[in-house]
Amino acid sequence: MKSFSVLVLMVLVQFSAFAQKSNVKEETAVGNRVEILRKAMIDADGVKLKELTSENLNYVHSNGNFQNQTEFIDGIVSGKSDFVTIDFQNQTITIQNDVAIVRHVLAAHTKDDGVDRDIKIGIMLVWQKQKNNWVLIARQAYKLTT
Repeated sequence: MKSFSVLVLMVLVQFSAFAQKSNVKEETAVGNRVEILRKAMIDADGVKLKELTSENLNYVHSNGNFQNQTEFIDGIVSGKSDFVTIDFQNQTITIQNDVAIVRHVLAAHTKDDGVDRDIKIGIMLVWQKQKNNWVLIARQAYKLTT
């Protein structure tokens, strides 16, 4: 009986190690997609932004304004929302099955409607794995408390 318990324990440890490796791989994949999103926003790359986001995207700004996928992409590509620099700080990634929650502080220099501005806001991104690709399905920004 004791040897059976040891065997079960060994199997559980192996399974746990495999699960952790799998999670690290997915966290890396999501982190890579977040970085591609950051660059696409700076470059105003509408093709990349469309590839990264769901047709049913819910994109909410820190002021409460809501945009769908088309409005989000058009705002970036048109220059209405012009990111000169973007830095994601204190990023965390949590994976739950086919959903990833990414949280970070977005520090950016923008030139929205031609007006220079520095912003620093909190962000929560929700990504879903669809057909072996992580796709952004929701974004919520919020004002940081000082």
